[in-house]
Amino acid sequence: MTASLHVVVIGAGALGMCSAFSLAEHGFHVTVLEAQSLASGSSGRSVGVVGMQLTDPFDILLRLHSVQQFRDWESLGLGFNHIGYLRLARTAEQMELFARSVKIQEEAGFRSRLYQARELQQLVPHINPDGLEGGLYGPDDGFLDPYEMCTFLAEKVCTRGGNIFQFRELVGVTRRNGGYRLDTSKGGLDCDFVINAAGAWAPAVAEILGQTLHICPERHEAVAIHLDSPLDYTMPVVMDLVNGEGTGLNFRHEKRNELIAEIHKVRSPFPEDPDNYNDQCDEESKVKLAELFLERIQELPGARLGRGWAGLYPVTADHRPFVGPIDPAEPKLITAAGAGGYGIQLAPVIGTIVTDWIVHGDPVSIPGTEILSPTAERNVLAEHSRATATVRDTEKGL
Repeated sequence: MTASLHVVVIGAGALGMCSAFSLAEHGFHVTVLEAQSLASGSSGRSVGVVGMQLTDPFDILLRLHSVQQFRDWESLGLGFNHIGYLRLARTAEQMELFARSVKIQEEAGFRSRLYQARELQQLVPHINPDGLEGGLYGPDDGFLDPYEMCTFLAEKVCTRGGNIFQFRELVGVTRRNGGYRLDTSKGGLDCDFVINAAGAWAPAVAEILGQTLHICPERHEAVAIHLDSPLDYTMPVVMDLVNGEGTGLNFRHEKRNELIAEIHKVRSPFPEDPDNYNDQCDEESKVKLAELFLERIQELPGARLGRGWAGLYPVTADHRPFVGPIDPAEPKLITAAGAGGYGIQLAPVIGTIVTDWIVHGDPVSIPGTEILSPTAERNVLAEHSRATATVRDTEKGL
C-alpha cells in the first residue's frame, strides 16, 4: 500500500513540487525538504513561460503531457496567462520544421499555425520582420507565476496529508532497513524513497547521498521594460531561438505597462556556484539586451529599462533533464533535475515520470521517457564544466 510508504522530496521548486503533488495523488506519504523557502531557487527567478512551439517530436510530446496537467490545475484555480507564444524562424529550413510541429500538435488536439514574415505584424504590430522567414505561433501558450504554482501545489500536497518543511537542510544520510535515515538541520527523518529535485544544488545533494551528478548551473539574466503608455494589444511570448540558432532573445507582456525580456543563451563559459553568484542583471547585459530588443521591436514609444535580475539554469551535458535513478542498484534514490531553462514547463511531466519510477520501476506512462534516465553515458560533464575543471586543476598545479 502506497500510503504506508514515505517519500522525501528534496527541493521545493517546480520539479520538486510537481513530483510531490503527483506522488501525493498516488497515495504516498510525502515530505518536501527545502533548505530555504518555496520557489526560492531557480523557479522563483524564472519568467514562467509555458509553450509547445518546438521542432523535436519528443520535446513536443513532453510538453503535451505538461500542458494537459496545467489545464487541469487551471480549472482548480491556478492562474495562467494565455497570451500566445511566437517562435521566430530565420530560414526556410526552420519553417519546414515548424510545419511538422504544427502537424504534430494538430494530431494531439492543440492549436498552432505558421505565419510568414510579412504576416508577423498581425501578431506583434511593432515587430521588425527583417531577416526572418516567419514564425510558429501557439495562441493557447503563455506564462504563469512559478511562485504561485509552487504554493498552489504545496497546498494540494498538504491537503493530501503531506508535509512541506522549509528552512530545513539535508546534512547527512544513513541507509538502513531497506530505506533511509535523513539527517537535517532540524532533526532526522526516516523514509523509503528519496527524490533529489534540488535544482542547481542537486549535485551537492547527490554528494551527500553518496552519488555523483553532473549538472552545470548557468547564469541567465532578465530585465523589465517599462512603457509610458499601454500597448493596444497584448505582446505574446516571442522567442528568437531554434535549435540553438538565433539571438536567444525572448520577451513578452508582464503587465499593461511592462514587458519582460531575457536572453536564452549563456554568456559565461563557466558554471556558477549557486551559493555565491551575482543574482542581479549587470549593466553590460542590460545594454546588450536593449540592443537586441530594439533591433527586433522598433518604434516602441516610451520604452525604458527597469529592474533586472539573474537566475540559474541547471543544465545537463545533452540539455535534457535527468529523471530516474543514477545507480540502478539503488532504485529508491531518484533524480529529477537538470531541466535547464524549461523547468517550469517540463515540471508536471517530470513529476509523472518520477512517480512511474517509484510505482512501476520504469517510466511507463509516456513512451520513450526512459531516455531521460541519468545513465553513465548521459551523466557526464558538459564541455564548459570540463573547461572549468581544467582551469581549476591548472591553478592547483595539477
